[in-house]
Amino acid sequence: MILYLSSQKFGNNYSFLKEWISKNSNKILLIANALDYKDKSIVSSIVEEDKQILSHIGFDVTIVDLKDYFEKHEELKKICRKFNNICVIGGNVFILREAMKYSGFDKYLKEISKKDNYLYIGYSAGGCVLSQNLDIYKKVDEPVDFYNKGKIIYDGIELIDYQFIPHYKSNYYKAYLIDEIVDTCKKENIKYKALKDGEFVIEKIGVNI
Repeated sequence: MILYLSSQKFGNNYSFLKEWISKNSNKILLIANALDYKDKSIVSSIVEEDKQILSHIGFDVTIVDLKDYFEKHEELKKICRKFNNICVIGGNVFILREAMKYSGFDKYLKEISKKDNYLYIGYSAGGCVLSQNLDIYKKVDEPVDFYNKGKIIYDGIELIDYQFIPHYKSNYYKAYLIDEIVDTCKKENIKYKALKDGEFVIEKIGVNI
């Protein structure tokens, strides 16, 4: 799987994404559950903006709400198997992690992670959730049992071996907290990658490209 992890939206250069869909399917699944805590009108506006950007790049976008598949893992898999591209947008990383777990989407990601013809686009929380541990993100996102399942999840998806840290040195209202996260990583010798808004990293699972 190719990971395209951005700090904010889809980065300041779309050349890789355009090249990707010139050689692969352009059908993409858009997941916005990290925004479930926000007012529906706000979510609709953000999702529509992201959909327009992806469409401009050349993607054919289908939106899926993971809540519709809680405890319906096989049904979600049937939907996901129709797509080789996935986009997970930002918001609260803990809420996103819960939605991924209860829908079985986390297990599906691990199943396809070693396959070369899959692309995962994640920005902000959509990248953070792939990290080893989510505890460090509680400085900026409130850890919550949002769906009332009785547990806050701190285990990341573990598709990357570092903490993905977005909005570093950026025009972000919690930028000072991002600095604190980076300082913690340095002090505790935690592997990390800090990205400014506009920056992105492209990786193949286990191998930088």
